[in-house]
Amino acid sequence: MSNHPPPQVTIHSKLTVVSSKPIGPGKTHHLTALDHAVDIHNLYFVFYYQHNLFGSFELDPLRECLSEVLSLYPIITGRIARGKDGNWELRCNDAGLRVIRARVDTPIHEWLRSATESQERDLTALEDIPPDTDSWSPFRIQINEFEGGGAAIGLSCSHMLADFTSAISFIKSWTEAYRRLPITHPPLFDQIRSEAALRGGSAPNTAATYKNANPTKPQTKLASATFKFSSSVIEQCLSQVHEISPFDFLSALFWTRIARLKPPKNDQTHSISICFDFRNMLKPALPLGYFGNALHFSKLSLTVKDMESSQLSDVAGLVHSHLAELEDKKEEIWSSMDWLESQREEGGKYRSPNCMYGSELTFVRMEHLILSSEHETEQSLMYAAKFGNNEKPIHVSCCVGNVDREGLIMVMPSPEGGLARTVTLMLAEEQLAELCEDQVIMQLQPIMLLTATKLSH
Repeated sequence: MSNHPPPQVTIHSKLTVVSSKPIGPGKTHHLTALDHAVDIHNLYFVFYYQHNLFGSFELDPLRECLSEVLSLYPIITGRIARGKDGNWELRCNDAGLRVIRARVDTPIHEWLRSATESQERDLTALEDIPPDTDSWSPFRIQINEFEGGGAAIGLSCSHMLADFTSAISFIKSWTEAYRRLPITHPPLFDQIRSEAALRGGSAPNTAATYKNANPTKPQTKLASATFKFSSSVIEQCLSQVHEISPFDFLSALFWTRIARLKPPKNDQTHSISICFDFRNMLKPALPLGYFGNALHFSKLSLTVKDMESSQLSDVAGLVHSHLAELEDKKEEIWSSMDWLESQREEGGKYRSPNCMYGSELTFVRMEHLILSSEHETEQSLMYAAKFGNNEKPIHVSCCVGNVDREGLIMVMPSPEGGLARTVTLMLAEEQLAELCEDQVIMQLQPIMLLTATKLSH
């Protein structure tokens, strides 16, 4: 284990950036039942760049174009408060986005190799919702400069106000404004209405994942590590199994390896929750710019006997079939939305939120962020966030706060493109240590990032 002192992140300035076109008074954005369901969670992202992006932020065009793009995102510069019915609402008062600048006393590649999840949080100004929200900025940006060059832009926000796609689209819009390009995915703030609401009926109630989630804020301490799998390795793995995606394969791989490390539930099953974006599943589809939460959590279980007797390809096929059925029928998605909407107390207040990530081992699917374009066969939304000199990020971290004890695994695009994927794990430390040395995983030759030294040896 290294005796070097841990890297230090030193904040040296704070300011508030407002939109270039102020919002008119009295505008309020009401949050949906789905928004309230993820109330206890927050999101944080770190976009790493090989070179410094600017000089003085206070004088740099980067700040000016941020003000311009904020005029499209009144939610980001607003403040949350309780409405008359006790539910959260966003008051679009243009109070501003908090921007923090910091220095890191470590070279960027050393940081990416060995920083821990808790250290990476120091790049994001992450905060839970405080008791008094009047002056609290629910979105925060932290601009970090590394020793010897390189920068990281950290974005943190309340999950209640945005999902992964919303937050990533905002950063991409900022980079497009900086480069004086049209905004590819302008924000849309309309609320989602379920098919049941539109037709005046109700869908079959299959909202088991939402009902069974832990109703208390988790206290479990989890460790984190990131695995990067190359496109060539994933292509070779998929060639042995037909009609599955990189997510199907990688979720099956980690599910089966983790199942070896812990006992099954009381009903003798191994279960996971799959979190996926349903923007493209609606008819008409929601644009990627839809700003809010468009996520569904679906439970998938295997008996101990079936898990032990199944090949990896069988489990991958099961994941694929489960997701394909949801996409084809959609009843479970509508049912969950209707069930959440029905969970109101007297007076109209939504029920207290559950812990949606980690009550079951949760896998987040982000395949929808890989887009086709005329110039590139596959382009990821997160790695299209290019500032000056057309420089794309060398790595993007994406994490969820307040994850419960069963853990979280995020399968995301990778800077390599193609079939390459980045997998971030948040698990109990002993489980993570085992996976970092698991021979079935290691034979796929992943590059490991942001992994504490004691876990990586």
